[in-house]
Amino acid sequence: MKKKKKEVTIYDLARELKYSPSTISRALNNHKSISQKATREIQKAANNMGYRPNSIAASLRNNKSKTIGIMIARINRPFIASLISGVEEAARKAGHNVLISQSNDRYENEINNAKALYDSRICGLIVSLGMETKDTRHFQQFADQNIPIVFVDRVPDSFNSYRVIIDNYAAGYRATKHLIDQGCRRIAHFAGAQHLNVYNLRKKGYLDALRESKLEIDEDLIVDFNTMSSEEGEEATNRLLDMANPPDGLFSSNDTAAVSAILTAKKKGVKVPDEFAVIGFNDDPIASIVEPALSTVSHPAMKMGEISTQRILDHSSENLDTNISEITMLDTEIIVRNSSLKKTVQSSLLHTS
Repeated sequence: MKKKKKEVTIYDLARELKYSPSTISRALNNHKSISQKATREIQKAANNMGYRPNSIAASLRNNKSKTIGIMIARINRPFIASLISGVEEAARKAGHNVLISQSNDRYENEINNAKALYDSRICGLIVSLGMETKDTRHFQQFADQNIPIVFVDRVPDSFNSYRVIIDNYAAGYRATKHLIDQGCRRIAHFAGAQHLNVYNLRKKGYLDALRESKLEIDEDLIVDFNTMSSEEGEEATNRLLDMANPPDGLFSSNDTAAVSAILTAKKKGVKVPDEFAVIGFNDDPIASIVEPALSTVSHPAMKMGEISTQRILDHSSENLDTNISEITMLDTEIIVRNSSLKKTVQSSLLHTS
C-alpha cells in the first residue's frame, strides 16, 4: 500500500521560511500587520509546498465556519438541482463553501443529516423539508446556537425562521383555471403529502377554482401521492382513465407525475390534450421534451437559492437573533404548451377572431 503523504502545516512553512507560525498564519489570511512582500513570499511557498488550510480546525477555534449547509429531499429532482446551483453560486461569490445532504424524503435521514451538519459547525442552513417530516424539533439545535435557518419551498408552519416560497395557492388556482378555460369539466388532481405547505396550498387553489366555476368536486379524481414519482403517476393515471366517467383534465403537483400521465394516456390510446388535457408544476427540462410538450407552472428555483443564501450572509454580518420570522414570496407564471391546448377550443378561438 502506498504510504500517505504528510500534510503540510503552518509549522512546516515556519521552519522552511524562518518565520514564526503566527506570522505565517496572518500572511495566509492576508492580515494587514504583515508586509505585502512577506505575504507574497509566504503564500507562494505555501502553494509550492502543497499547503491546504484546515477549515475544520479554524471552525473549532472560532466556533463558526464559512460553510453553508443544505438539506434537501432528493438531489436528482431538477427543481432541487437548480436550487442548489443558486445557493452555490451566491455562496461562492461571498467566499463560502457548501455542504449538501439529502434525506430521500425520509424523516430519520433528515434528523441524522441535521446532526451531521450541526457537528460540522456550519454558519447557516438552507432546508427544503422531506415528505415524511412533520416534526421540526431537530432544527432547534441550530436556532439555540444562533445559526440562521432558511426554509425553502417546503416549509414548516410553526418554526420561526426565514422562508423563501412561491404563492402555491395562486399557482394551483391558475393552473386549474387554465384547464377550465380549455373546456375541461372533470379535472383530476395529483396531490402530494398534505401536511406540506406546497401540496396543501396547490390543492386548495385547485378546489377553489372548481368551486368558482360551479364544477363538481369528485373526491375520486383527487389522488394523494407519497413521493410524486413517475411510478405513482402511471398507476394513478391508469386508474383514473379506467373509470366509467374518466377525467378530461389533470392538474399535477409536479412535472414528473404529469409527464408519466401523458405517456400512460398515450399508451392507452387516449388523445392528449383533446380527451385528456394535462398541466404540471415546476417547468422541469422534461416538460419541453415530452410529446405533446407539457404545460406547467414556472418555479424560480435558482432565484430561491440565491435569496436563501443572501439571507444567511446578511444575518451573519448583522449578527441578528435567529428568533425571526420573515417570508419572501416569489412570482410564478403559467407556461402554456400543447398538452393542455384542446383543439376544439383553439378552433373556436380562431373562428371568433
